Order: sequence, then C-alpha cells, then structure tokens
Amino acid sequence: MTVPVRIGTRSSELALRQARQVAAQLEARGVPSELVEYTTLGDRILDRPLSAIGEKGLFTAELEADLLAGRIDCAVHSLKDLPTADPQGIIVVALLEREDPRDALVVRAGIDANSLDTLPEGARVGTSSLRRRAQLQARRGDLEVCELRGNVGTRLRKLDEGQVDAALLAAAGLHRLGLADRIVAYLDAPDWLSAPGQGAIAVQARAADQALLTILSALDHGPTRVAVTAERALLAALEGGCQVPIGAAVLEEPEYGTILHAVIVALDGSAAVRGGIPVDHTDPAAAGIELARQLRAAGGDQILGDIR
Repeated sequence: MTVPVRIGTRSSELALRQARQVAAQLEARGVPSELVEYTTLGDRILDRPLSAIGEKGLFTAELEADLLAGRIDCAVHSLKDLPTADPQGIIVVALLEREDPRDALVVRAGIDANSLDTLPEGARVGTSSLRRRAQLQARRGDLEVCELRGNVGTRLRKLDEGQVDAALLAAAGLHRLGLADRIVAYLDAPDWLSAPGQGAIAVQARAADQALLTILSALDHGPTRVAVTAERALLAALEGGCQVPIGAAVLEEPEYGTILHAVIVALDGSAAVRGGIPVDHTDPAAAGIELARQLRAAGGDQILGDIR
C-alpha cells in the first residue's frame, strides 16, 4: 500500500504507545501509516466511576463509528476495553503478543509495603475497577478502597500527591510506559485474577476491507488469541462488563497444560466463586463457556443476581 493506513487511537500516552507498536510492525512490512487521535467518552467523564456511567464501549465507540464511516482504516485498543461482541461490520483482525496480564501494586513514598499483605491497616488503595475493589475487600477488608480515575500518569500523580497510599494498576500499562520501576509487587494468578484480555492490544478493521485484513492479519499472535478467546468467552457467557467483578486468566501450568482460571466476587468481597478448566487450543471459547456454566452453578448466579 502506498496510501498510509489511518490508525485510530485514543490520545493518552499509553494508547499512543500501543498504536505506535502497530505502526512499527506495519512499517517493518513496508506499509506506511499515520495516527488519528481521539478523546473518547470514557476519557471525558472523570468524575464518576466507570461502573456508574453504564455505557458499553466507553473508550471505543467513537473510533468504531469513524471506522465504519471510513474516516479511519483500523483502530487500536486495549482489548479489555472492547465489549465482547463485535459491532456489525467490524472484526478484531489482529491481537499483538500479550504483555504481562497481571495487576500490579504501586505505593507512595513513605509507605513501607512490598505486597498487599504488608500494606498498613487502614491504608487507602485507589482503583477504578470493581473487580480489583471486590478482590481487595475479600483479601484485606481493613483497607479503605478509593475511586481513582484517569490515565496512568494521572493516577500516579494522585498517588504521589498523597490522595491515596497505594494503587492497583495493570502491569502491562506500566511496562509499556517505562514505569516498571514503580511496581512494588505483582499480583499473581490464580490467587488474584486480572480482567479478561488484560495486557493484549487489539486491532479492529472493517470486515469487508479484504486487502487491509490480509495485511493486518499478519500481526496476529496465535498464543495470545487462544488465551484471550477463552477469557472473553467466559466474560460473554457471564454477561459481564465493567459493572461486574469477574476475573480470568489463562495460565500455562507444567503439570496440567493450558488452564483457564476465573472468579466471580461479590462487590463487598463477602463471597467468591472460583474455578479452572483445561483449554483446547482448537476451540478455546468452549472452555470459557463451560467454566462460566460451572461458576454459575456453584453460586455465581446468586452473586451476579445480587449485583444486578
């Protein structure tokens, strides 16, 4: 292609770095590109928790509309921001190799802690995620969980200003921004489960744009697609989103192979249902659907019903 591929991206530094990864991979294949930046609804509304805004596609809808209208050629997102169902006429054509999918703990100066368990009693921990909030309250009910919105830089600034004592963030974002030195602890699966699809970069394109689909499909990373397909199939089967505390992660376990782990947690952390199931690489979605069924039967339906 001689005409640059127009890549839609949010305007945050993290989103731009993710889009530049796609641009760099295209350039390595001789395909020129240019970035088209957006400020989305989720970026503009910062005075309310994400779960209270109550809209799907908070960080993606504007890009998808312009993609369908032909104003951009593809869109790059953090996969966990995408609803589990593709809009009509759009597909996720490529998933880049996944970064570290775990959550990470960061603390402000003066807080002597190197894990969740060593945070001082009553410490204020910031997060914008119901999933993180619920798991934190299940593990450390003595902590004060505070709403913390904004991009990564904004959250770290609020932390450093003392608005909170610690914060839970995606390790992938900190790594991509060169801020891994801020991490004092990684929260390991399966004891702590991150958002389905966390750490993966998704590239959307129009389903009918066959020439571009052929180019972009070369960026797809097979093992990442297997893992996130299982995780997001579980999320879809549980009808989950940012309003529901659901965690999931696919792990490679030497003794058992590829295993999908998942948890549904009550908002106050008072109840949780966990499970795990092997993943068939030829049909990873089947594992997510089956584990969702098992979790519902084991008490997950009750937790989900109470939340909704």
